[in-house]
Amino acid sequence: MTMQETEKHSAIDASWWRQAAVYQIYPRSFADSNADSLGDLPGITSRVPYLKELGIDAVWLSPFYPSALADGGYDVDDYRNVDPRLGTLEDFDAMAAALHQAGIKVIVDIVPNHSSNRHKWFQAALASPKGSPERERYIFRDGLGANGELPPADWESVFGGPSWAPVGDGQWYLHLFAPEQPDFNWANPEVREDFLTTLRFWSDRGVDGFRVDVAHALTKDIAERDLPTKAQLDAMPWDGSHPIWDRDEVHEIYAEWRALFNEYTPPRIAVAEAWTDAERRPAYARSTSLGQAFNFDLLQADFLPEAFKNIITFNLDQAAAAGSSTTWVYSNHDVVRHATRYALEPAGDPEAARKWLFRGADASVADTALGLRRARAATLLQLALPGSAYLYQGEELGLPEVHEIADEQRQDPTFFRNRDVDLGRDGCRVPLPWATTGSSLGFGGGGTHLPQPAVFAGLSVAAQDGVPGSTLELYRSALALRRELQSGESLAWLPSAPGVLAFSRPNGWTCITNFSAEPQELPSAPLLASGELVDGRLPAATTAWLRG
Repeated sequence: MTMQETEKHSAIDASWWRQAAVYQIYPRSFADSNADSLGDLPGITSRVPYLKELGIDAVWLSPFYPSALADGGYDVDDYRNVDPRLGTLEDFDAMAAALHQAGIKVIVDIVPNHSSNRHKWFQAALASPKGSPERERYIFRDGLGANGELPPADWESVFGGPSWAPVGDGQWYLHLFAPEQPDFNWANPEVREDFLTTLRFWSDRGVDGFRVDVAHALTKDIAERDLPTKAQLDAMPWDGSHPIWDRDEVHEIYAEWRALFNEYTPPRIAVAEAWTDAERRPAYARSTSLGQAFNFDLLQADFLPEAFKNIITFNLDQAAAAGSSTTWVYSNHDVVRHATRYALEPAGDPEAARKWLFRGADASVADTALGLRRARAATLLQLALPGSAYLYQGEELGLPEVHEIADEQRQDPTFFRNRDVDLGRDGCRVPLPWATTGSSLGFGGGGTHLPQPAVFAGLSVAAQDGVPGSTLELYRSALALRRELQSGESLAWLPSAPGVLAFSRPNGWTCITNFSAEPQELPSAPLLASGELVDGRLPAATTAWLRG
């Protein structure tokens, strides 16, 4: 597809993103074309017919850039290239053309808070003296002690362990995540200009939008000396003045990005990953900033009707205030798959729920059948909501979190930096099963870079394709019907029995979810349901769509 054809394709609807169904692909675990146990871009291209039949509007590609994989590709060596293990720029162009030909938009991950420690700029910084222009691209500080042998502060990284690393000359560099991920200095104009070049590079290749990693951490206010302690830092409010997180001036950067995005027809879209206070998310979703922001509220909620209703109402109000549309997410590459999360009874304790979300709970007590029923019901509710629905690869198969990974097979730095505390994120990144047999269940001709459990065979694409009632066919039916029914961006809550959540959408579309333990009467036969009815009634943990 030529650039002109790509632009013509993209120009069909400039507001396509507002209620899009976006499918996240973790490239290294999606499909392997060359039997090296690692998924790649040609593998994605080979599965475009599957994606088209699924019925999604866009794919979001997690990082595919050159990387040592210290953090699953989020440690980027070169922002304007493809990891040779995953393909070439020509492979990227072929994949994007195939997706566009199938009517699917392309969103790529951009990682602006930090590079990898193998990035040419960081290598130049290490080879340059203190105070050099090369070091000014990152955040270097003199250490404490007589010879700088102590870190500038006792801060802890998101992945555990200290967030300052020494370079051997009395200076230390900041890494909010792994040591292999040094933070950029966004006060440096050279950093700002280089990222504008990167955004233009991919936009010129026909990319339709960007998912912005750690969007709330770019700008920092860190004095040379007298840094706050960890305790002081943790006690500071996230009100726009925190030294590290969600500072107001970050939106000056995104205003520059927005000006660039608006040079294209249609404008390129962006969605912020900003784990910040809910009240501050709309700033990222304004038309003068990135335009849309993830809300992870349902992802963190217990399977309870009041929790869902409050979260939905709040986020629709927030989106309206920002002039944007909200996003709905249950699973992604960072959290336990929701079919497994919902396999536990509601925690009722926010801290306990968060512990389960990030892999601290005991999976042996999980009810897997219950988890899948709830996941299917939650997904059908999600797809009925106004806003964008973000789906994570494999959830359309009902895949569970994989806990059975030996320590020596794990890859995630959160596991190695938090042993006996955090199992890490490998369990949601296990390669997809496409076939019922074979060494990699159809993932590729060889093995897999993370082990697939035996249960994956019965959940594979081949095992579910064309099977009435399967999770895969439920997703296909729901996504097709969603396109037919969707109109407007509003909903109206309907009176309902205790434990039941019901709302209507324009075009006479009604969604009813039974969170209670008892079957519930339906006013009419459903167009689609997440599970079989019981004597014409909606059973527990089931959602139905009705007309009228």
